[in-house]
Amino acid sequence: MARETPQGRDESPEERADRQWQELIQEIRVAQTGVQILFGFLLTVVFTPHFQGLSHTDKAIYIATVVLGALATGALIGPVSFHRIVSGRRIKPEAVTWASRLTFVGLVLLLATCTSALLLVLRVAAPHSLVPWLVCAVVAWYLLCWFALPLWARIRHTSKR
Repeated sequence: MARETPQGRDESPEERADRQWQELIQEIRVAQTGVQILFGFLLTVVFTPHFQGLSHTDKAIYIATVVLGALATGALIGPVSFHRIVSGRRIKPEAVTWASRLTFVGLVLLLATCTSALLLVLRVAAPHSLVPWLVCAVVAWYLLCWFALPLWARIRHTSKR
C-alpha cells in the first residue's frame, strides 16, 4: 500500500498512473452524464412544432449548440476509447496524460454548450435586454467554479513546495 511522504505518495509510476486513471474516470462520469443528458434533449428540440417558429438567429444558435454538444460528448467519451485501444501496451502514464487533456477539452466544450443552450433558451423565454446579463452571470459562475477556484487553490497550495 502506498504511504504518504512529505514529498507526496510513495508509489511507483505504474501505481500513480493507476490511481490517476481511476480518479480521472470518476471525474469523467460526472461531466459525461451532464453532457449526454443535455445533448439528448438538444437532439429532440428540432422535432418539436415550436422549432419551426424560431428566428434564423435562434436556429443558428441551436445548430451551434448541437455541434458543441456533439464535440463535448466526443471529447468526454474519448478517454474510454483511448484506454480501450492502448490497454495492455504498458503506456498507462501516457494514456492518463492524453485522457486528461481530452477531459479538459471536453469541459471547455461543455462550458460552451451550456452557454449556448442558455443563450438560446433565454432568448425565447426572457426579455431581450435581460438575456446578455443573465448569460454573462452564469458564465462567470461556471468560470469561477470550474477554473478560477481550482487554479487559485493549485497556485496557493503548490507554490510553497
